[in-house]
Amino acid sequence: MTVSSAQSSTQSSVRSAAQSALERLIVDVPDYPQAGVVFKDITPLLADHDGFTAVVEGLAGAGRGTDGATVVDKVVGMEARGFILAAPVALALGAGFVPVRKAGKLPRETHAVSYSLEYGEATLELHRDAVQPGDRVLLVDDVLATGGTVAATRELVERCGGTVVGVAVLMELSFLPGRDAVGDVPLTSLLTI
Repeated sequence: MTVSSAQSSTQSSVRSAAQSALERLIVDVPDYPQAGVVFKDITPLLADHDGFTAVVEGLAGAGRGTDGATVVDKVVGMEARGFILAAPVALALGAGFVPVRKAGKLPRETHAVSYSLEYGEATLELHRDAVQPGDRVLLVDDVLATGGTVAATRELVERCGGTVVGVAVLMELSFLPGRDAVGDVPLTSLLTI
């Protein structure tokens, strides 16, 4: 077995463990936060050490090359559940963690991007110096739905001079157009619904 095929086998095993943890530990909450919505509660996953570890390793795989080496300088997590996932992914990769926050939550000079939601508009912000020109960046979030958050975050990273080299999410909602918003950036989704 070559190093490349051994690495591929390891990545496949890590991804399988992450998918199993998600299927076992994500709890559907019907009609939350409003009627007709099925909320995906990740708190049981976060409380399970083995499951959480499997998911972090699965997401971190998006920041590694085929040889297993880290290929990103920063991991950006989107408010709020993205923070919980992106920080340990950054540690696993030996990369820096950068939060993207809702408007008014960061104390220093920021870049801001507003985008449309199904029910209104939102604004995300990133410290102007959080990503350096030339930084290779992995975006991490819990769910890819319409893709608005990912598209806005990518724009923020690019305004700083960074390059988004991957997007990693726990779950992709395939019945929504999120993948279209990701564009040509490689997408890693541990579970597609």
